[in-house]
Amino acid sequence: MAHLEEIEGIVLYQRKHRERDFLVKIFTERFGKIMFFVRGAKRPQGEIYQAIQPFTKAIFIADIRENGLSFLRGAKEIKQKRALQLDIFSNAYATYIGALSDAAVEDHIPYPSLYRLFDTGLQLIDEGYNPEVISNILEVKYLVVFGVSPNFSACSICGKTKGIFDYSDKYHGILCSEHFFKDPRRLHVDPKAVHLIRLYSVIQLKKIGDISIKKNTQIEIKRLIDHIYDQLVGLNLKSKKFIDNLYKWEDMLKKDD
Repeated sequence: MAHLEEIEGIVLYQRKHRERDFLVKIFTERFGKIMFFVRGAKRPQGEIYQAIQPFTKAIFIADIRENGLSFLRGAKEIKQKRALQLDIFSNAYATYIGALSDAAVEDHIPYPSLYRLFDTGLQLIDEGYNPEVISNILEVKYLVVFGVSPNFSACSICGKTKGIFDYSDKYHGILCSEHFFKDPRRLHVDPKAVHLIRLYSVIQLKKIGDISIKKNTQIEIKRLIDHIYDQLVGLNLKSKKFIDNLYKWEDMLKKDD
């Protein structure tokens, strides 16, 4: 049974369906993620066409169906994020956190806090904040949604909260320097990277300032987050591989110069 609703949502992705129609995945605040069928949205200047572009936020007028595809009828209060469309790195990270949001929870399950995190992350990237930093913060915060919660708050053995820390698979969290000997196979991550990831786990995304991070520290942050996702989440997202390749191509171009 269908019912007409006005719902706030953000477009995750779209794909063509036949010549003039689209299938559009939208993360809505009230109903979770929903796949919509959009008929005849081919005109670039049309309101509905503008509304279904990736990362666009709008109030969608839709027939919500419990079974099968739902249908979009219109949209208003359309807010497009132009920077995400124009910058290849911003677009890549926005696509990745969209895919991450899509993978984190099943369709039709409301998750308002995840929706708000995703919305804020996109907005910050669109405003010019470092997309890699925003993406890393969301990756850390999404771990709880994926059902894994490494202990970043204190040493997993003694509870110490200050000092130098490393990450341990064995203890499912951080270890202080006094207990490094407990796990010879700890990850040996740069303590600065561990400190920032601990900060990411508790920081309020809306209150983030401009964070400047040295390249070597950023590489270590990525190494730790990638390791945790590989070991505990097991995702294999194409958008993540695309980002990794982007930096490889950038490094190759710099060498050619």
